[in-house]
Amino acid sequence: MAESDAQNPDSTPPVSDQTGEAADAAAPYEAPPEQPASPRQAPVLVAADSKWLRRALIMVVIAILGLEVINYAWGALGGFVFNLLIAWLIAISIDPVVTWLNRRGLRRGVATAIVAIASLILIAAFIALFGGALAAQTVELVVATPALVLDIVRWINGTFEASIDPQELLSNLNLTTQQAADLASGLAGGVLAVFVSVVGAVFNFVTVLVFSFYFSADAPRIKRWIASLLKPAQQVVFIKVWDISVRKAGGFVISKFALASVSALFHSLFFWLIDIPFWLPMGIFAGFVSQFIPTIGTYIGVALPALFAAFNEPLDVLWIVLFATVYQQIENYVLTPRISTHTMDINSGVALASVFVGAALFGPIGAIIGIPLAAILIAVFEAYGQRYDVHPYVERRTS
Repeated sequence: MAESDAQNPDSTPPVSDQTGEAADAAAPYEAPPEQPASPRQAPVLVAADSKWLRRALIMVVIAILGLEVINYAWGALGGFVFNLLIAWLIAISIDPVVTWLNRRGLRRGVATAIVAIASLILIAAFIALFGGALAAQTVELVVATPALVLDIVRWINGTFEASIDPQELLSNLNLTTQQAADLASGLAGGVLAVFVSVVGAVFNFVTVLVFSFYFSADAPRIKRWIASLLKPAQQVVFIKVWDISVRKAGGFVISKFALASVSALFHSLFFWLIDIPFWLPMGIFAGFVSQFIPTIGTYIGVALPALFAAFNEPLDVLWIVLFATVYQQIENYVLTPRISTHTMDINSGVALASVFVGAALFGPIGAIIGIPLAAILIAVFEAYGQRYDVHPYVERRTS
């Protein structure tokens, strides 16, 4: 077979698989054609616009100066602005009564004057009847506070075998007897000579009185002036929000002051009957705290008188608790529905938060005006806001 293959010239030898690779290896190397070099890009330079930079610096300086001016103006006029706020709240508080008299034929200015004079007469009568006793008992209360703290500490140490140092506690609380005496003497002097020696108090009182009268008497003109700054469609919304806010918040303030006055009267009479120490300031404290501090105000109002009674006549504590419980039921089911029928109902959590926020911003007076301000904000929200029907799934999950 091998010889036949060799003698056959037409026979083709087998082709190896490496033929292509060998041919490529034997072929001379040719370099790929060079690509034309791309032109080199010039670096991009970012230059700040001098005019823009100058304008930005000027705006920053103007903003800083503006903040400083506002800060200085608020420091100088903050008290006056706060007096205006108090005056406006007083104006909307008496607005329901003024509006009622105005609808009976009296001019709004005359109606406002009647309400203001009647209020001043009531305040003057209260000061004439109880001012001296209230000032004297308040001074005695301040002086007796360190002794009360000592009694409480002794009771805690004896009952729970604690080791609280009463003198150190008084020192930490700044309630030493000498400090309390100094505070009481200063308080007595301020109460007795407030309209003579304290010019600032007189100025604040006059400011609040004058602007309260102005805001109440010229309320329609003020509303028209503010409405003229708005578009016609917005004017209608503004008037509705104003009327709702004044009606609800004003009624709320009047009802709370009425309930607080009645509560203070009955608590003071009861404390006087059972001979509680400092019965007048204690009764006023219990009456107003129970109304203007929601949820926990009733307990705070009777806790302080109960503490003084506990170390004077322990049985009086039981009488105080019983009276507070009975009166609270009478107030909830008899007095409140009759006095607060047309006023705004505020969520207790919102009301309590508004008290704390108002106290943090404006002190004790802020705790009183916090709820009326919250009532106004809620009235505005209800006028502008929109409510939707609750989805059945949400209803099931929250029921």
